[in-house]
Amino acid sequence: MRLDKYLSERTQYSRSQIKRLVFSGKITVNGNVVKKADTSVDDADEIKVSGKSVRTSRTLTLIMNKPAGVVSATEDKVEKTVIDLLPEEYKGQNLSPVGRLDKDTTGLLLLTNDGDLLHRLTSPRKHVPKYYVASLARPFTAEMKAKLAEGVVLKDGTVCQGAQAEAFDRSRLSILICIHEGKYHQVKRMLAAVGNHVEKLRRVGMGGLYLSQDLPEGETAVLLDKDLLKLLNSEDKFSSHLQRLMKCSS
Repeated sequence: MRLDKYLSERTQYSRSQIKRLVFSGKITVNGNVVKKADTSVDDADEIKVSGKSVRTSRTLTLIMNKPAGVVSATEDKVEKTVIDLLPEEYKGQNLSPVGRLDKDTTGLLLLTNDGDLLHRLTSPRKHVPKYYVASLARPFTAEMKAKLAEGVVLKDGTVCQGAQAEAFDRSRLSILICIHEGKYHQVKRMLAAVGNHVEKLRRVGMGGLYLSQDLPEGETAVLLDKDLLKLLNSEDKFSSHLQRLMKCSS
């Protein structure tokens, strides 16, 4: 494959920018400065731009600790988007949010340019579990828990599948809830349907992947192959999430 095509698929640089980088001697292949943008390369080559190694994979998946106040979209004429928060090296990579978090919802958000992965994670038939921590206006009761487990009908008639939910603090104002769908404002609307109100909402896990406490809000990290395997693991992780939260709140 031509060097300029290879780099345009794996970096933020356009082909014209890559030609300028080649001209200025900032691109090396296997330690040698490249003289031509049409140099033939493949994944076995070590390619660096300004001394920084270029990934070999065409696809890229990031995990973001989404802050409040930004929208889960690729562009917006009014609001700041999650794409605006990305480091320059990841912009221009055709990344799209995997599903959406509301503007005021924080936590785990994935961004990818892998179409197959995007479909696997967002397809209604896949039922990938998503775990949220919700701060409530009123104590969470056994009756609310039972109703959520049965599945609820929202005000507009939308039927939601059953959801696991459990309080993890003494006040019973903080709960862990797991859903397998991705309906509009689903967690907030489900809690409203059982007589409560969500004041804050944070996604803490998806599939078998946890949001690391070491990742600051607004920051991103590249998902490795081992992380993707966790992400696609549909086993029930509710108990392990709950135990971790109870330990942190005690």
